[in-house]
Amino acid sequence: MARSHLVVEAMQNCGVTHVVWLPDSESHYMYDALSASPLHLVPVCREGEAFGIAAGLHLGGKTPVVLIQNTGLFESGDVLRGNILNPQMPLLLMVGYRGYHEMVSQQGPVDSAATFTEPILDAWGIVHYLLDTDDDVPKIAGAFKESRDTSRPVAVLIGREYDA
Repeated sequence: MARSHLVVEAMQNCGVTHVVWLPDSESHYMYDALSASPLHLVPVCREGEAFGIAAGLHLGGKTPVVLIQNTGLFESGDVLRGNILNPQMPLLLMVGYRGYHEMVSQQGPVDSAATFTEPILDAWGIVHYLLDTDDDVPKIAGAFKESRDTSRPVAVLIGREYDA
């Protein structure tokens, strides 16, 4: 498992200023590391709010990341389309991949959220990468750069909760 401080350091090294976030079962482990960092945490009540806030921060010259769960991403589709995809705004999405490990290990029932995550991102034309271990942490910088180079959102899927 990747460690939370490495994930937060990777975001800082990219120049991220704000993390627009609704904690979930896959990302809650990062709270302490984020709180101890110079990054500004912007909590939201619903995931759909995250995209409008991120767009406003971007227009104001800041560099936000949206950190939400896959189920909230599904619910936010129209806001994502209208505020990020249509205006071609670069944005790093960190998405908690609920159900991922049950799906790949085929142990127990598979949460349908895992089944739909990648096909939905593919349908929206959002490139995505998996973050599952310390070795995957450099994907954050690559995804961040790709979002800037293409003026599109790029997602990093958080495969499991990580050690602090």
